[in-house]
Amino acid sequence: MTKIKAFKGFRPLPEIAQQVASRPYDVSNRQETKAAAEGNPYSFFNVIRAEINFPDSLSPYDEQVYQQAKNNFNKLVAEGVFVQDNSDCLYIYAQTMNGRQQIGLVTGTSIDDYQNDVIKKHEYTRPAKEQDRINHITTTRLHTGPVLMAYPQVADIDDVVNEIIATPSTYDFTASDGIQHTFWVVRNEETVAELVRLFAETVPAIYIADGHHRAASSTKVGLACRTANEQHTGEEEYNFFLSVLFPDNQLAIMDYNRVVRDLNGLDVATFLEKIQADFEVKPYTDGAFKPQKKHEFGLYLHGKWYCLTAKAHTHHADHPIKSLDIAILSDYLIAPVLGITDQRRDERIDFVGGIRGLGELEKRVDSGEMKLAFSIYPVSIQQLLAVADSGEVMPPKSTWFEPKLRSGLVVHQF
Repeated sequence: MTKIKAFKGFRPLPEIAQQVASRPYDVSNRQETKAAAEGNPYSFFNVIRAEINFPDSLSPYDEQVYQQAKNNFNKLVAEGVFVQDNSDCLYIYAQTMNGRQQIGLVTGTSIDDYQNDVIKKHEYTRPAKEQDRINHITTTRLHTGPVLMAYPQVADIDDVVNEIIATPSTYDFTASDGIQHTFWVVRNEETVAELVRLFAETVPAIYIADGHHRAASSTKVGLACRTANEQHTGEEEYNFFLSVLFPDNQLAIMDYNRVVRDLNGLDVATFLEKIQADFEVKPYTDGAFKPQKKHEFGLYLHGKWYCLTAKAHTHHADHPIKSLDIAILSDYLIAPVLGITDQRRDERIDFVGGIRGLGELEKRVDSGEMKLAFSIYPVSIQQLLAVADSGEVMPPKSTWFEPKLRSGLVVHQF
């Protein structure tokens, strides 16, 4: 069953929490990050993306960057911007986007659960990206960015959480993107113990939704700390990493679309003819085409939109991976027709999160940067859980979660 742990979090003062909170470290490039933090000395980007404090010529993976991250956090603590809770707490973090709310429990999650597959994964990690976070965590001794996880909804847990959110919150602000962030500190020892007990007794597994690299890196750092500590007990803070756990019925996944640089040597007419072996192809003239159901895809090519419908022989309803629309598109079009067999490494393909809208697909094709784009029906949370339970992994860039968790509202030190 699932082990969670309360901890003495470092948190910003309520009056400057909005200035501190930043989007995750990996959703913006260097220039976008620098622009977002400009003129705001409290921005948590100075901790999670400290390369913005250096000339662009310095690698973001330079040792100086990680040391600067540590220094920047220590400075925020010294200035009283961040204060550590004096007792072990859990935290509740609610986000509201376009009228939809999701309410998560902020906690320490166990590296043993990660090792033993109580924490389930659905994605491979990339070594370079993993090493970056290992260096950051090792140098700062902090878990700065929470891992977003899902758990099978439990009514008794809902009841406890609902009692907490009926009380006054510690933070409550609406960010510039219109997303509301509300945060509660759970100090009551009995309430903390009840939540720990409920997860241990009623939640058989939790599922990484967003943050595979953070979870993997935190686990590797924790294991290294174990090796170095001759008095290791298993309860040290390095045995746990920062996570926000949401009931599965509250999370929503957005589409994660594709753009491709060329037609693999084909002309437009030949390309359209070849894909008709596995897809029904119909021109679409009513603006951009957003798929409304499974096995339906949008294609933007040569200034025109098409609706593609996968033919029956491509459907594999009984297989957790082959039943996914992105797998169908990959197996019957992207690989055999466009010649892209490794989407994780092939530079001819790129990925566009659904939050950017279909206009971003048109923009990248119309600019000449890309030749064609695909809009894809989003994966469901049930499909994601089924893949994780099967021990398989999702195709690259299959899920885009919104809203993104803000970093900096609470930090876990070990």
